[in-house]
Amino acid sequence: MSDDPPSFRQTRRSLPIALLRARETVMGPLRQMLATSGINEQKWRVLRVLQERGPLELSQVAAEAVLLLSSLTRMIGPMVAEGLITRTTPPEDRRKSIVAITPAGLAFVQAHAAQSAAILGRIEAEFGHERLEQLLELLEDLQKLDLRGP
Repeated sequence: MSDDPPSFRQTRRSLPIALLRARETVMGPLRQMLATSGINEQKWRVLRVLQERGPLELSQVAAEAVLLLSSLTRMIGPMVAEGLITRTTPPEDRRKSIVAITPAGLAFVQAHAAQSAAILGRIEAEFGHERLEQLLELLEDLQKLDLRGP
């Protein structure tokens, strides 16, 4: 048995670090877009999910917006107070909460749609349409892996 420590890839070729760097490349312009609006990227993701999918139960929103349920739960009150979303409890199951985008939330998303599309357009122009589609497919495949456990 060897006492040598496990070898690591160089950090520039480390998958977790590469994914974080790529995320920052993509999210930087979106953060700039949202900076003056008072809406952070997490709230933006919630609004986009609700705009796209319609009313959803909290756990579904958390999964679709890639948020911890506890983080989403803390965000809901302020988003309701800001008039961006509504929260209702179905009478048939008082344990559930359904959230939906309001007209004001939809107006916010629509007000930023052109700028958001321009950011994606720039990424697509610089990275290439085919490469972007391939990357998205590869990332979807990577998300399907179950790497928990031994």
